[in-house]
Amino acid sequence: MLKHHNTKYRPFPPVDLANRQWPNRTITAPPFWMSTDLRDGNQALFEPMDSERKMRMFRSLCDIGFKEIEVAFPSASQTDFDFVQTLINGDHIPSDVTIEVLTQAREHLIRRTMDSLRGARRAIVHVYNATSRPFREIVFGISKAEVIDMAVASVLLVKQLASEQLETEWVLEYSPENFTATELDFALEICNTVTAAWGATPQNKVIINLPATVEVATPNIYADQIEWMHRNLDRRDSVVLSLHPHNDRGTAVAAAELGLMAGADRVEGCLFGNGERTGNVDIVTLALNLYTQGVAPGLDFSDINAIARTVEHCTQLPIHPRHPYVGDLVFTAFSGSHQDAIRKGLAAQQPDTFWNVPYLPIDPADVARGYDSLIRINSQSGKGGVAYLLETEYGIVMPRRLQVEFSGEVQRDTDKQGSEMTASAIWQLFSRTYLESEHPVRYAEHHLFEHSSAQGIKLNVEVDGEKYQLEGVGNGPIDATIHALQCIGIFVQVRSYEERSTRASGEAGNAQACAFMELTYSKGNYECYGVGIDTNIVTASIKALISGINRLAGIRNDEFQPKER
Repeated sequence: MLKHHNTKYRPFPPVDLANRQWPNRTITAPPFWMSTDLRDGNQALFEPMDSERKMRMFRSLCDIGFKEIEVAFPSASQTDFDFVQTLINGDHIPSDVTIEVLTQAREHLIRRTMDSLRGARRAIVHVYNATSRPFREIVFGISKAEVIDMAVASVLLVKQLASEQLETEWVLEYSPENFTATELDFALEICNTVTAAWGATPQNKVIINLPATVEVATPNIYADQIEWMHRNLDRRDSVVLSLHPHNDRGTAVAAAELGLMAGADRVEGCLFGNGERTGNVDIVTLALNLYTQGVAPGLDFSDINAIARTVEHCTQLPIHPRHPYVGDLVFTAFSGSHQDAIRKGLAAQQPDTFWNVPYLPIDPADVARGYDSLIRINSQSGKGGVAYLLETEYGIVMPRRLQVEFSGEVQRDTDKQGSEMTASAIWQLFSRTYLESEHPVRYAEHHLFEHSSAQGIKLNVEVDGEKYQLEGVGNGPIDATIHALQCIGIFVQVRSYEERSTRASGEAGNAQACAFMELTYSKGNYECYGVGIDTNIVTASIKALISGINRLAGIRNDEFQPKER
């Protein structure tokens, strides 16, 4: 069906907005945040939260820094009603936090809702009714005038009941449900009527919430709708203009960002985008998007893993492993080119400078994510990722050509296994390849001595289990060792040599010398690396030489034929 000409749907018409301003604006301050995890998020669950999970979620939201939290739909169930009363009577609401409750614009539901808030210090009463043409004509069969009358009657009832509970500071919030599908002039008319009925002033503002109850168009259309309302609302200085984007098109975050640029002051959503149908706007993503642009969001996500685990427990829904900023794999690169760029970027990043690491829009440390998971190895990985893990986990800083050589070993292993390699598995492969003694030539011991103006060495090795006592002289320990090995027919040349100290991450001491030696046969047919690690740099160098000889022998066994002693 999707392949053929589409006559079933029509595009949403553009907004007639001359000289729109939002495309040229940037967000320079965070919005007011309102979490609806306990209401919109909760009603979307297979199994709504029990009282323990609700309380844990509420406390977590307070710890994060939300100052407005929609806690229930108290007229919908006794459970929700009781939870509101538990928060109030149990003194669980911090002094700087305002709870919010939702009710439809119906008298008996409003009365039940206001009863649930008895004793509250401060409360937002969120009233809504559907305003779009399909709801007016198909669902309810009422006129525009009747829709306005319903909204005004509900607001006046809330105002009356609030006057009977003077111990509470009351805030009104009104939503024209299905705002995005409502004619703009009618949405404006009903919102202006509501603010007038409440008597909105700069000291007693009304929250006008403009929900994308269903995403019906691209985010720029939503921004145009918001800017149009922002320009035309009466008593704009007495209104907090709020967004409530849903995610039917998968663009709720973009719509919220553009809506803020268009003049909105406030955003409602859920931490990880949970909510009825396709979900609400994802506040974690939205807030951290602001953070990466230099805007402090006013919410504390410095331990994002703990928040994620709390939400997973409370909602019993998993967070996708590639969820922006939060997923278990979001700071993980398998691609070799990505790994190489990340490794180089981290090495170049200086303290107290703007963050500038390729592929990482945010420093994982800012959300308490470690660097250990940044790079993981599978068959798509390259030398950069392998080098990064060996360096960070085991202190092995490989020369570039060794990175290339060893990444080939890793590639062959992951192709064979068909799975990811951990840092530990990479280290084991590195040890088998370069460090272990189950090879034709094995180092036993050595003693250095002076020989005129040269360096002499007495070297004990085993070749295929046979012991050899060798002696050589050269212009240094390595050259002397090369000459000693020539006594049994091993002729190699050193193409490059580097030595570095190595220290596994987290170990303050126990530094060892690590020698890297690139060798070739005298014929120059093949080249490969050898690696040696020891507390003594000379011993490490000799081990690296023998490691390289064993690597060469593994490449072409017929090249190595030791002579009789």
